[in-house]
Amino acid sequence: MFSPQGPSLRELTVQALSSVERGYDLLAPKFDHTPFRTPSVILDATASALPGPFDRGLDVCCGTGAGLAVLSRVCTSVTGVDFSAGMLAQAREAHPEAALVRADVRALPFAGDFDLAVTFGALGHFLPAERPAVFEGVYRALRPGGLFAFPIGAPPPLTSFAHWATLGFDVVMRVRNAVWRPPFVMYYRTSPLPALSVDLMAAGFSVSTAGLDLPGRWQLVLARKP
Repeated sequence: MFSPQGPSLRELTVQALSSVERGYDLLAPKFDHTPFRTPSVILDATASALPGPFDRGLDVCCGTGAGLAVLSRVCTSVTGVDFSAGMLAQAREAHPEAALVRADVRALPFAGDFDLAVTFGALGHFLPAERPAVFEGVYRALRPGGLFAFPIGAPPPLTSFAHWATLGFDVVMRVRNAVWRPPFVMYYRTSPLPALSVDLMAAGFSVSTAGLDLPGRWQLVLARKP
């Protein structure tokens, strides 16, 4: 799960008891050595399925820059946005060619600037009530005809280890947030595809999906701005 270069149990505990922003600032130098980083097979499958090429691309919640590598394969220029200064510092080292912006993605500071937006593994950091602001901001950031794309896996079967592991993680996080401040919002089970589709369409997108060449039931959500 964790490589020898990854964080210690003590470091993970300190991170989990911090705010989301502070937690990722602390984790940033070792983040790419954790299972929280989106696996390369998912990034590669997404890049292959995107209906590009595109001009300008935006990675929403770019973290250390894994998604910027996807954008670099299909876009002429790439921009990443995140609110963790520590994560952006790592992204800057890995992708010096990218424009990086520190901002809260619930209030994206863009309007009609991009042809493609992507996000990887970040939607669990937003409560369902916060998603509309994120999706409306992405909608504003795209040019007419622009595309917002992200991969999503099907819920694991009830009898699988993954089902009970993600359920257990979410329960622990809810208990943690009920008794400890500041909250650390990270849930695996609050972003099912039907709910995401409703919120995307409410923001103005038309929504479709495409299969990804991956084991299991993975899809690429394709939300198009008219």
